Amino acid sequence: MSSGSPLFTPSPSTSAPDERQRFLRLLRTALAERRFQRLLLGRHEGEDTSIERLTVRDIELRGERALSFLWRHKTKDVTKNHPLDEGLALIDALLGRDFQQAHLDTLAEEVQLRFSRKGKPLLQVGKKGGTAGASAADDASGPSGAGAVAGAGGVAGAGSVAAPVGHDRTKPRELSPDRPFWRDLGVTHELKGQPALVPAMARKWKQINKFIEIFGAAVRKAGLDAAGGAPEATPRPVRVADFGSGKGYLTFAMHDWLRAQGLTPSVLGVELKQDMVALGNAAAARHGLEGLRFEHGDVRERGDQPLDVMVALHACDIATDYAMHFGLRSGARVIMCAPCCHKEIRPQMTTPAALRPLLQHGIHLGQEAEMVTDSLRALLLELMGYDTQVIEFIALEHTSKNKMVLAVKRPQDPTPARRAELLTQLDEIKRFYGLRSQALETLLRVEGRLAPA
Repeated sequence: MSSGSPLFTPSPSTSAPDERQRFLRLLRTALAERRFQRLLLGRHEGEDTSIERLTVRDIELRGERALSFLWRHKTKDVTKNHPLDEGLALIDALLGRDFQQAHLDTLAEEVQLRFSRKGKPLLQVGKKGGTAGASAADDASGPSGAGAVAGAGGVAGAGSVAAPVGHDRTKPRELSPDRPFWRDLGVTHELKGQPALVPAMARKWKQINKFIEIFGAAVRKAGLDAAGGAPEATPRPVRVADFGSGKGYLTFAMHDWLRAQGLTPSVLGVELKQDMVALGNAAAARHGLEGLRFEHGDVRERGDQPLDVMVALHACDIATDYAMHFGLRSGARVIMCAPCCHKEIRPQMTTPAALRPLLQHGIHLGQEAEMVTDSLRALLLELMGYDTQVIEFIALEHTSKNKMVLAVKRPQDPTPARRAELLTQLDEIKRFYGLRSQALETLLRVEGRLAPA
């Protein structure tokens, strides 16, 4: 595009266009070379005070490239698609006028453009995995400056722009505590006119963020961050069910994270306590959180429903097996379970002679029963076509219930040879410990899904 194109027309609000134009050139180059990942515009100062931020993605519509603009308002999201040149011209017009901060993500770089309070453009370019450079002097101060980002707990992509890449920086958090629903849930309160974590909730906040870190990685691995790969203007929602949602900390967190990625969430919390269901629905309605709701129910009594992600944390004993089975029946591409109260296997276990000195102690026998139970579950999920891990969910200093079984659907089911190997491993473990039954295995055998290949 020539220098006379609208893309390079200096904005009236820009006192020094060079850094601004350099940012636009980097944006256009990333799009041309197919290195563009996402553009985030923040610090909105336009006429519409309900706008919080703008996320721009590169999509294809009817075989033509376009830019999808997700306008995030306080109570709703609005998506508008523009032809490539039209979208670039609109970004040009918005920079320095309606938005005072921009963050460009490419495959190799993170590029930030900020405007000081005097309207001066400040550019910073950093290689991913390296240190930032090409930064102009920063004459901005206060909470609007870059240093406020980490303190606000913002995600790159979920609020203000990520902090500059460097060695001495605060660890980024996936969630921002300034979202108003956290106050409804008792996670934050108002301190000197600003939202702040309730001190007693500091550990819980760390657990929530750790969960979202794992959740986000699983969503990306499953390909759900592309909204199912749908090129249409209104992509299919990412469907999530959270069983045993309790007060809804993780349910709200997953909904907020998915929205921040420019996705359309449809998140359901299922809980046995009616007061918790009422609390969650009231908070979701109060803040206009479309695609988030809570229902009273038990995973063992629910009919099938199409899902992308099934979450069940701390479901007691075989309720975890029923939750996993529900995820399998529902076609979930991600299954996340933090098991609790491993009661089924322990009374069945006969102690192998070589292990009797170890397992004569009750605490060791209990730990062995937990390990065997979750190992069998992982093997069964792998048999069903999932990449499966048993991982530490959160450090033991925060909770003793720190184990998670994480499964992400593979593009292809196991080969007959691998399936036979897994079935053999399953039978050998059961024979070694003298086990008669395991709930998830029983549920799958009743369906005929574990018949030999």
